[in-house]
Amino acid sequence: MIRNTIYYLGRVQGVGFRYTCCECAENCVVAGYVMNLPDGRVKLVAEGEKEELKALIENISKRMSRNIHNQTVDTSQANGEFGVPATAALRIKY
Repeated sequence: MIRNTIYYLGRVQGVGFRYTCCECAENCVVAGYVMNLPDGRVKLVAEGEKEELKALIENISKRMSRNIHNQTVDTSQANGEFGVPATAALRIKY
C-alpha cells in the first residue's frame, strides 16, 4: 500500500470539490481525507493500492478538470493511519 498526498490549485473551494472527491472515492478502495487549506488549495491524503489511487486521481481530474489549474502528487509509504481502505472511506476534514 502507498499514500498519496495531493494538492489541488485553482477554483477548488466553494464549488463542491471536496464532496466530488468523496463521490469519486465511492468506487475506489482507499481511505483518507480531503480538506480546504487557508491558502485556497485543497489537500487530499489517501492510502490504498497504487491502481486504486490512480483511479481516484483520474476520476477527480476528469470530473473537476475545469476547476483544477495544477495538482501535485507526493507518494510515500502508507502508515495505516486511516484504517483499512474500503469503498467510500474518504472523508471531508474540517
